[in-house]
Amino acid sequence: MNRAKLLATAAIAALNATSATAQDDSYELGEIIVSGGLTPIAAEAYGRAATVLTAKDIEDRGITTVQDALRALPGLSVSGAGANYTQVRIRGAESNHTLILIDGIEAAGGDGEYILSGLETANIERIEVLRGPQSVYYGSNASAGVVNIITRKGGLGTEYGGSIELGGGTTATAFVSTRTGKGGLSLSLSDTHDDGYDFSGDGGEKDATDRQSMILSGDYMVTGALKLGFTLRRSDERNEFDSNSWMATDSDSYVVDDPAPFSTRDETAGSVYAELAMLEGRLSHRLAYEKTENDDTYNGGPATTTETEAVKYRLSYGLDGQAVAQSDHILNALVEREEDSSSSDPAYGRKATSVALEYRGHYASGLDIQAGLRHDDNDVFKDITTWNLGASYSFANGVRLHGSAGTGSVNPTYFELYAAAWGYTGNPDLTPEENRSFDLGVELPVFGGRGVLDVTYFNETLTDEITAVSTGPGTYSFENQAGDSDRQGVEVMAELAATETLDLRLSYTYLDATDPDGSVEIRRPKHELGLGATLETFGGRGTVSADLRHVAGNYDTQFWGAYETVKLPEYTTVDVAARYALTDHVTLTGRVQNLFDAEVMDVWGYPGRERTAYVGLDARW
Repeated sequence: MNRAKLLATAAIAALNATSATAQDDSYELGEIIVSGGLTPIAAEAYGRAATVLTAKDIEDRGITTVQDALRALPGLSVSGAGANYTQVRIRGAESNHTLILIDGIEAAGGDGEYILSGLETANIERIEVLRGPQSVYYGSNASAGVVNIITRKGGLGTEYGGSIELGGGTTATAFVSTRTGKGGLSLSLSDTHDDGYDFSGDGGEKDATDRQSMILSGDYMVTGALKLGFTLRRSDERNEFDSNSWMATDSDSYVVDDPAPFSTRDETAGSVYAELAMLEGRLSHRLAYEKTENDDTYNGGPATTTETEAVKYRLSYGLDGQAVAQSDHILNALVEREEDSSSSDPAYGRKATSVALEYRGHYASGLDIQAGLRHDDNDVFKDITTWNLGASYSFANGVRLHGSAGTGSVNPTYFELYAAAWGYTGNPDLTPEENRSFDLGVELPVFGGRGVLDVTYFNETLTDEITAVSTGPGTYSFENQAGDSDRQGVEVMAELAATETLDLRLSYTYLDATDPDGSVEIRRPKHELGLGATLETFGGRGTVSADLRHVAGNYDTQFWGAYETVKLPEYTTVDVAARYALTDHVTLTGRVQNLFDAEVMDVWGYPGRERTAYVGLDARW
């Protein structure tokens, strides 16, 4: 249950963030949240709601996909039309209001959301989830929150290893890294063939997913003050799915078993950056170029290419005369130029020039403050200014109060702006959607410090939501909707070292999300409960874990007849996993998903996966 201690040099080199000063490469940080601001921030100083899932959490619980990892966290609703179209909603917001990053780089190119399908947890170091508006630091599409997937980079020396798993498919991974005090290189590879299952639930052919990924990263201290680095990610995916019947009369007839439909996606993302420390580390600069390009096809048709390019310059200054890494008072400034485009709308694109400021202060009384302001100068629609404020106060007895308030924004899509197909006509006068939010929470040590309980109340209001409107028989356009979409609820997270060998965990989310007319928002369960335990056993050579997940109060739209919104059945699933160290370097793994073969449905008409077992080997040197 102890929180991880990270050395600044390892954290920064590995996580693609600001370096500690070159003069003190061994300066120790406590647990940090890399994504929490314009520079990393200590977890105990962070006033906004966040959850960090580490590589050890992922391994012990037998989690192999990012979507399953996110299902275990409070404040998130994860739904899938089968296994190949998974969406993430934070605090009841729309799925395109969640920004997904991989090593700090936007995973989606262009104006679309990133669809989680086949994204494996192999060689992931940690997953950081920030709940509430993050647009001050990340711009549009971070209106409800951010998921940053941080991959493994390796420690000092040489590391290598790999894994293979068999069961409901085959997954093979490999990793190698080498690192000295001046820098390092790392390479991770994965090849996944998921046999899948029949998305129609009719007992027909299985809908499979094949995905291959490569991540190459490196950094080097050219001088004591200058560091250069890069990251390159490539992924190729092919996934299958079933057809839909628009003449359906029930959920069983809506999804039709069909061996033909498939889609492909090629992903390329990368960044190059330079970091320079000056004035004995009191002033630091970071200049980065980032690009994401995704090519998607449907049934072998022509590819749609979506791109995002960004140039970012960040300046950090220690206001109290200390080096930035040790300073109690920091001022960060960001200037960013971002462009995105899509081949589906080749005549159009979007550009924005943004300026952001962030102040962070740590006071002897135990108070930490984080404040940010951002202005986006958009070229094709209304400019927007966002802000946030977070505060954390720690008492001597370990109790910590935390709270935040702020705003976020989501830009109109190309289709909403310029559509001229399928009966839709775009509206170039649309303005960005805006999200207002506040949350209040308390973190309590329990059972003599062996555990921690965190309870957070949140309240968010979406205004100017973009919605489709009828303009005549069979014709539609878009408008900024009048009224507010309201979301409020409670997030609970608890961990307890019950004994020296047994760890217990709990997560719970209560969510009340409604449209301006008072109707319930779909695919946002009212109740999500997670209970888990990990037992160290086999004489300390292994672990056994079990996780229960209960979902209730979920609604979705029936896509037939009157398109009525209906309540989906509640369900409970149990997953189990075990690890046993055969040698100091080789570990035997096993897991069973949906142990009791519960009937699962998060999206109307699409059954979840049945009970599936896996066994594998994991080797590391």
